[in-house]
Amino acid sequence: MKQWTQGWLSYSPKKDCGNNKFLKKISFQGFDKESVILQNAIKELEIGIAGMLSVKTEVTFEEQLETGIQIVKNNEIHSEGYNIEEKEGILTLQASDERGMLYGIYALLRQISMEKSLTDIKIAEQPGSPFRMYNHWDNMDGSIERGYSGKSFFFVKEEVVVNERTRDYCRLVASVGINAVVINNVNVVGPATYLITDRYLEKVKEMTDLFSGFGIKLFLSLNFAATIELGGPNSADPLDPEVIKWWEQKIGEVYAKIPNLGGFLVKADSEGRPGPFTYGRTQADGANMLADIIKPYGGIIIWRCFVYNCQQDWRDYKTDRARAAYDNFIKMDGDYHDNVILQIKNGPMDFQVREPISPLLGGLKKTNQMLEVQVAQEYTGHQIDVCYLIPMFKEILEFKTYCAKEHDTIADIISGRTLGNINTGFAAVINTGNDKNWTGNDLAGANFYGFGRLAYNMKLTAEEIAEEWIRQAFSNDTEVVEKVLKILMESRATYEKYTTPLGIGWMVTPHVHYGPSIDGYEYSRWGTYHRADHLGMGVDRSDKGTGYAQQYYEPNAAMYNSMETCPEELLLFFHHVPYTYTLKSGKTLIQHIYDTHFEGVEEVEAMMASWATLKGRVNEEIFTVVTERFNKQLANAKEWRDQVNTYFYRKSGIADEKERMIY
Repeated sequence: MKQWTQGWLSYSPKKDCGNNKFLKKISFQGFDKESVILQNAIKELEIGIAGMLSVKTEVTFEEQLETGIQIVKNNEIHSEGYNIEEKEGILTLQASDERGMLYGIYALLRQISMEKSLTDIKIAEQPGSPFRMYNHWDNMDGSIERGYSGKSFFFVKEEVVVNERTRDYCRLVASVGINAVVINNVNVVGPATYLITDRYLEKVKEMTDLFSGFGIKLFLSLNFAATIELGGPNSADPLDPEVIKWWEQKIGEVYAKIPNLGGFLVKADSEGRPGPFTYGRTQADGANMLADIIKPYGGIIIWRCFVYNCQQDWRDYKTDRARAAYDNFIKMDGDYHDNVILQIKNGPMDFQVREPISPLLGGLKKTNQMLEVQVAQEYTGHQIDVCYLIPMFKEILEFKTYCAKEHDTIADIISGRTLGNINTGFAAVINTGNDKNWTGNDLAGANFYGFGRLAYNMKLTAEEIAEEWIRQAFSNDTEVVEKVLKILMESRATYEKYTTPLGIGWMVTPHVHYGPSIDGYEYSRWGTYHRADHLGMGVDRSDKGTGYAQQYYEPNAAMYNSMETCPEELLLFFHHVPYTYTLKSGKTLIQHIYDTHFEGVEEVEAMMASWATLKGRVNEEIFTVVTERFNKQLANAKEWRDQVNTYFYRKSGIADEKERMIY
């Protein structure tokens, strides 16, 4: 008995819906019979069909069928895409490559799991971006930075672990179209530095081969100062010939052992990590040095743009951490080599529940770009509070940057449509751990599933993705689907209401990042301020303040620059606003703060009541875990409400118009 669930791949019994007639015989045509991906696809079909419909499938090769499923290689289909169509009793799945074939098979199983008929089916999907990646922040000792789902299943006691759970992880992520995974923390310290040495290469190769069998490229986070820590030159200067020679030898050793390694993810010059700036070099110097060495092996360097001055003085009203990514990278646009991808966070700060889109996305016009979001709920509830993030990710993808006359959305940029480039992507920081359900809170599984589906097909709506997940992971029961869908779709707005509405952010408990601490970061070095005083609150990022708003193209720059035209959900991010300022609702700013925090608690209570009615309709263990999380979420929401409202009442001296209890 496995000590973990199968998530949305549980393959529990389903209604037939007339699908049995297609599933008794399946013919693969044009694909290599010895391919590991094909063998994994066949196994998935067999266990999925047997589990859901109790059908034993006969698999043949190159046979023309009169009825059944034909899986056909067709070079005219988009790379990694697939077409599925049923005509006159034959269901045909076409793909140009093995990844597309595998994704198409998972799509068939998805339809069966959701109790959808395969008769007259017609589906055509292709990937939204070339690289669709999960970034894990797992450490070699088994801990996970920002981990809310147990310990690592990649690393235990400084050893690399490859077992049946690793394989099930590959199945889950491949089923939603993920094709790249970074297994270790971007903050590479201690034993993780040695992942590129003989101490670990054999085991990393074993994991890389397993991943490859599901169409997934394995990447490693790299310590930029590995030269120093692994006994090479006492320098990490990217232009030093001895440093370059050391890296040439080291990367050669790695690829001799692991020729199918995807490449490396690098975080440098941030949060105390060394990097090119340490030696007076540019970020391009550092990235290109590694990229040139890895290029003959087909490798990619993904370079994080999380570079900023973390020694900011809170008294300084002109220095602005939000400006850092743009200021540090825009002048080097065009300097990066073609196998370098800059990985850029969705917002200019750090995964808050509401931020503007980073102006570096689209600001760069000659550089490969990868969007980075966070599925791990570091600032959005720690996978205790339910917060379905796919609506946020949809907003990000649809944002118009005005970087070009057409194809100017974030989705256009990371798909390659804007610049015509092929090394682009969509990455999510994720923290699946060894908890039985992978994600701590079962409802957080919607984000784990949802990111992959959205990265593969950006045209899907957040509602469609959520319903797919609910039907596969929970139940096809109409009441379950409707009530869980409503909880998920309203959850982010609710979380925003009882924490930090209007884009201000950062009122979290320092280091932990869960629960309220209004001034916790207000006098720190991190540049994470709300600037509340007795008259108002918010950070002036207009042309009269830090000037951050001017990093955008017009008309966005002018829109954000004015308090009157700035979207209200971001008002406090861009402006210092008087408490008496009247919002479009007719409420004053201070009344809006009071009201939203009371509303947030009430909405959590409504979610809990709705969930309670599903007892007996969903798996008992899932029901119990989610109920326990809701109890914690309600306590958290009340604490946020009472602390925030009391703080601003004491700060402003303005009473709640509705005369509710504020301490």
